[in-house]
Amino acid sequence: MLNNNLSVLAGRKLVKMSQISKDTGISRTTLTNLYYRRSKSISGRVLNTLCKYFDCSIGDLLVLDDDSEEAAIND
Repeated sequence: MLNNNLSVLAGRKLVKMSQISKDTGISRTTLTNLYYRRSKSISGRVLNTLCKYFDCSIGDLLVLDDDSEEAAIND
């Protein structure tokens, strides 16, 4: 399963979702859903914008959770 590290990156930068929304133009609803990992998908535009905002790569924002991947294969 692919997860995101938005909460980790925001915590390191000590920035709130409302500030990220103001700075990036990404809706607060989208950011909140990503923060709590409720989103099933993330658009390329949002990925690009967040990577620029946090000065990180996609690999820093998105991580593969190996444990859940193994569980899905074994089901």
